[in-house]
Amino acid sequence: MKSLNRSIILNKVRTDGPISRATIAKETKLTPPTVSNLVSELIVSGLVIESEQGESIGGRKPTLLVINNTRFHIIGLDVGTKSIRAVLVNLSGTVLGEKETPIPLAITKDSLLKLIKQTITSLAHTHEDKEIIGIGVGMHGVVDVESGVSLFAPGLNLRDTPIKEFLEAELDLHVIIDNDVRAMAFGEYWFENGKNVDNMVTINIGHGVGAGIVLNGRLFYGDHDLAGEIGHMTVDLNGRLCSCGNHGCWETLISGPAIGRTALSYLEAGAKTMLGKKPLDGQAVYNAALQGDEVAKQVLEITGQYIGIGLTNLIHLLNPTKIIIGGGVSGASRFIMPKIRETIAERGLTKQAKETEIYCSEQGAFGTARGAAALVLGEIFEGDFPVKEM
Repeated sequence: MKSLNRSIILNKVRTDGPISRATIAKETKLTPPTVSNLVSELIVSGLVIESEQGESIGGRKPTLLVINNTRFHIIGLDVGTKSIRAVLVNLSGTVLGEKETPIPLAITKDSLLKLIKQTITSLAHTHEDKEIIGIGVGMHGVVDVESGVSLFAPGLNLRDTPIKEFLEAELDLHVIIDNDVRAMAFGEYWFENGKNVDNMVTINIGHGVGAGIVLNGRLFYGDHDLAGEIGHMTVDLNGRLCSCGNHGCWETLISGPAIGRTALSYLEAGAKTMLGKKPLDGQAVYNAALQGDEVAKQVLEITGQYIGIGLTNLIHLLNPTKIIIGGGVSGASRFIMPKIRETIAERGLTKQAKETEIYCSEQGAFGTARGAAALVLGEIFEGDFPVKEM
């Protein structure tokens, strides 16, 4: 119970600070002595500090509490197919430093582990006055969350890479590893669009398609960490062959490469467009749409319709309060979002389903890395992080 109350108070300071002890007691229904004692512990631990004095409502002015943003720091990493992106953040998630390291075309497990460590140590050295207490890693592909092993990274063709074990042994720091889409989703929940929303889904639409699901304020993994592989939901029995071996997966209709293939089908049918027959991808189609190419615009609108159909299925299955769209394809929001919302409005079963909030992510290129850092922050603020070892 003490640990739970401590977490309640810490999160109250995080979300509502600067805040007084009296206000915490009033709004959490905890007794003033309990709040006072636990706040003292949080101050000693270095997580909370006293700031300015608040307004008096009779008697002396209360001393307000805030999160200590100068003491402890986290490094978050996004290990993609072409580069490793890293951020250094404080306990409020403010980014204090960034680092990007390219990944060679051919790389071994050992070389990748050394490159990850090198990225961390380089960023830490640049900010050597900052005390780092944890590392969060968002890894593309399939991850065993409990053991911290990257089971399969398709973009790098690597299997069974022991990221957590290696980093903890080399750096003597607490390490959390998760799938990159779940890391991005938790970042959205923790920092931005998830404020006051405990049930939300983040969809990453890029070279592939995946989802991170937050239910009741926690990431949902399913029985074997497979939850979120929504890109392999079948939407067309006779559709295109997917990389997973099945036909008609959602990914084959809405991913960046899929957008290129749709555009190519227009070209082969004789459509007049500035797009050439060179290898096409979502970026090329988006660039043409920006220049007013009607075929490119139509391709993106069709993509938006297919995204809307898949999201309608998702809404009917999970009924989230909010859906966030991230990844490279989300950059074409001006062309795809109207059709996404129109499709959901047409197909949603209820008024509430039709009006589900849909937004494109604003986290930027380092959003997944920041989300990986949030995985560690989540443990700290939920009381799962070994504070006494700080």
